[in-house]
This record gives sequence, structure tokens and C-alpha cells, in this order.
Amino acid sequence: MSQDSRSGDRRAAAGRRRRKPAARRRAVVIAAWTAAGVVLLGGAGLGYFYFKLNGNLQTVDIDAALGKDRPQNVDNGSMDILVLGSDSRGGANSEYGADDGGSARSDTAMIVHLNEGHTKAGVVSIPRDTLVTRPVCKTANGKTDPGGTRRMFNESYTVGGAACAVSTVEKMSGIRMDHYLEVDFTGFKKIIDNLGGVEVTTTKPIKDAYSHLDLPAGTNRLGGEQALGLVRTRHAVGVGDDLGRIQLQQAFIKALIKQVKGIGLFDNPKRLLDLADTATKAITTDKALGDVKSLMGFAQGLQAIDAQNMHMITLPVTTDVRDPNRVAPLTKESKMVWDALLADQPIPAEATANSTGDKGDAGAVVR
Repeated sequence: MSQDSRSGDRRAAAGRRRRKPAARRRAVVIAAWTAAGVVLLGGAGLGYFYFKLNGNLQTVDIDAALGKDRPQNVDNGSMDILVLGSDSRGGANSEYGADDGGSARSDTAMIVHLNEGHTKAGVVSIPRDTLVTRPVCKTANGKTDPGGTRRMFNESYTVGGAACAVSTVEKMSGIRMDHYLEVDFTGFKKIIDNLGGVEVTTTKPIKDAYSHLDLPAGTNRLGGEQALGLVRTRHAVGVGDDLGRIQLQQAFIKALIKQVKGIGLFDNPKRLLDLADTATKAITTDKALGDVKSLMGFAQGLQAIDAQNMHMITLPVTTDVRDPNRVAPLTKESKMVWDALLADQPIPAEATANSTGDKGDAGAVVR
């Protein structure tokens, strides 16, 4: 088979789980789900706009980077997507802190599992401070990082970018990621602003000097800057840790999905095209999703999913016995989660019963 034929097969398969050979997938995961704002891409597939949007997209070839050292594709019609929020402090993101040598971290990470019919989603948030075994990864300068045990999860992205992050997730879960989506601080803000903001209700005031957020209790319409502040907030909610921030992020995602479904994008062509332009500039995808046609197919497969049929959890973790500032996965409970996703089954309640990750009430602050 020629290179062009193989490339065509991969693109034809984008938007659904890759079949076996005969039949050929931030603070701001959140923004990548708004790339379900690429539902919007369905209205922008003609002429100049098609080529303009194609030119906006950035891609990474995960398949080429990882080769055959990956879990087997499970052919059951479901789909697994790794969604990362990048917190690079370089360029347009420099207002959020000093750039530490140009490196970036996966400040937010979620595995999004779509069931066979793409009518439900299970979302597993991975705390950035989770201690994991990092596999061998290629670095940006072409060197090899040996990895090792007790490495912070978000360092995988810093060390080897998207490919290393995907490899780390696949090694810890045993699940092959069908697709990859990434968005950064600035892109997230622009997406929210182009949506016209997102309405949330806060059950108490939130004031966090670190994230520059100051919200009164009650109903608030958040612009991009405030939305970014909310999903980065941790000091003003719960006990001030990353686990509480994850709960805030999950609550915001649900509010965001309601917003996208409720604003009638297709009734306003200019707004639709503006949002499509912003979204395609804001995200980085795996190569199979790296063109507008493939993204359209992918987005169309998400249209049936809304906030009430999303089950969102944090990876089952507990405070690390050697470092109270880190968390470690609960082996038995984590396996329950991965086994459920592999079998395309709901995540059992007992998987999170003993987890520190889903304790606390930080998520109840936002509705």
C-alpha cells in the first residue's frame, strides 16, 4: 500500500475508533471540549474558509513518534481521547508567570471515553501531581529521557511533549488513545470570549489572588479572563489543593457544554465562522484530526453528548506516603476504572469510594 493510500485510510477513519486493518482517534481541558465548539466547523467547510481553517491547525504525529510500542486497539466502537491543557508561560501566555526556559506542562489532563454509540462520555481527570512511572521518551532536542518511577505526571509533557504524555497515559492505563487534543491559556480565553462568555452560578464568593479571580456569590457570566481564572483557582476553594481545582474544572465543563448547546450557533453564520477560526487556532490535535474535514466528522460524533450523560471522576488517588504534596494512584481502584473503559462499561461507584480525588465539596461551589 502506498503512503498516500495509508494517509487516506487514516483520515477516513478519523471521528471513529480505528478498526482492524480491513476497516479502518486548562487549565484547560475544558477548552478542548469547547472544541466541541468545532461543531461549528460544520458550517465552515467551503472555499476560502476551508483552507483558512485548515491552515490554522497544528498537529502532532503520535503514531510516528510512538511506533508499535502501544496498547492494542480494542475494536468495540468506543473512543478514547487524551485532552491536555498546556500552561506554557512563553509568548502570549507570559502574563501568567515567568517562562521557565520555554518549557510547558500539562496543567490539566483528562481522558475522555466515548461509548460505542457516542451517546455517553466517561471523563477521568488525572491530577498533575500524580506520581507515575514515566516511560522512555524522546525530548524536543532529539535526546532520550530514560523515565523512571515516582515521576510527576505533568512532567511527561515537559520532557517529551504530546507523544510522551500519550505514552505515559497508555502505559499507566493499558488503553490506546485514539486521539489527542491540546489547548493553551490564550486559546482558551479567546474561545470563551467568542462564545459570548459562559454563565455559572457560584454558591459562595470566590476570591483567589493567585488566579486573579474575584466573583460574588450568585449568577455570573464569565468572559475568557474570568473563566480561565476559575479553572486555575485552587487556593480559594476546598482545602486549596489541585484535587479541588479539578472539581471546579469539571463543574465548569458541564456549564460550558450547556452554553454551547444553548446559544444557537448555526443561526449566526458570522459568529460561527469567528468561533471556528478561534478554535482551530487554539488547539493542537493528533495528525488524524489535523484537517477540517476530519474534525467535522469527529465533532458530529459528539453532538448527542450533553452534561447529564457525562460521568466525570478523578483518577482514584491517595496522598503519597513519602510526600504529602503528591498523590499516588490506588492500584485496585485505578484498575477498576481502566477495565471499565476498556470494556466500554460505566465506571463502578466503588472505584472512587476510597479516593481522595473525589472527596471534598469544591465542585459544589459552581453550578
